[in-house]
Amino acid sequence: MDIGIDLGTANIIIAMQKKGVVLNEPSVIAFDKRTERVVAVGQEAYRMEGRVPKHIAVVHPLQDGVISDDVLTQALIRELIESVAGHPIIKPRIVICVPSLITEVERRAVLDAASSTGSRKIHLIQEPLAALLGADRAIDKAKGHMVVDIGGGTTDVAVVSLNGIVAARSIKIAGNHLDQSIIRYVQNRYHIQLGKNTAESLKIDFCNVYNPSDDVQQTVKGKHMVKGLPAECILSQTELFESLEDDLDAMTETVRLVLEETPPDLVGDIYTNGILLTGGGAQLGGLAAYWTRLLGVNCHVAKDPMTCVARGTLKAFRHRDVLRDGFERID
Repeated sequence: MDIGIDLGTANIIIAMQKKGVVLNEPSVIAFDKRTERVVAVGQEAYRMEGRVPKHIAVVHPLQDGVISDDVLTQALIRELIESVAGHPIIKPRIVICVPSLITEVERRAVLDAASSTGSRKIHLIQEPLAALLGADRAIDKAKGHMVVDIGGGTTDVAVVSLNGIVAARSIKIAGNHLDQSIIRYVQNRYHIQLGKNTAESLKIDFCNVYNPSDDVQQTVKGKHMVKGLPAECILSQTELFESLEDDLDAMTETVRLVLEETPPDLVGDIYTNGILLTGGGAQLGGLAAYWTRLLGVNCHVAKDPMTCVARGTLKAFRHRDVLRDGFERID
């Protein structure tokens, strides 16, 4: 049994041999502090956030693309794998994707989480490689491919050629950071506190970073920060873009720096092939057109960008003998 896991800050996506993607759940776990038992995981736990009594803790055990709580992450992975397998799996082969610039401490935390499932072989693959494999890019040729993987905690940018990573950078500005920027903007301008889920919905359903309009507006509801009472304001697309502009500038600069570090011949390939956008953040309204205008290189969103990395983790098994960098077996 081969299992591929995209261990994301916002979502955990699991793919299985011959089945493809079998699970896509929020990276959230709820446990009872009195009994120290797991109450719910995934979507069920996500729906509990902000709606539970004090003895129930709803926790996001992954922050900024890495594990912040080892024990809860291990429990979350075990529960989710058993939910799709129907029973505990005996010694599967597991490949987990990690950010391209992960530290040794962060790497060890991921390995401990994978080991807790009882797997017999553990592989780690860097997210950009998995994303390109999941998008069916022929990375085994001497041609440059550039990918920008925008997850919940990190944005990973990399150039790949001949099964290896040529240049890469990672920045801890991604989906969750964008949500917080929207919350801060509404607080500062309208003195209204928004919930995280409300900010996320605005980002997904209302945002247009390429051609925002003052005339396209939406009523936003929250809690007045002074009065403590329910309140609402009218937010335009232009205001929403303003709330995200600094974050977008930082992400754009990261892409530019990777292009600067890439050999000229490979930059020529990228100009021909375009830049691939993957991850949940790739679906931000107008982002591909926005970067095409700023960078002068065609940018396009991968098919089903959120599950692209998870699909690539499984394909990595077939490429394990030729991948030069960013894929390793841990015995």
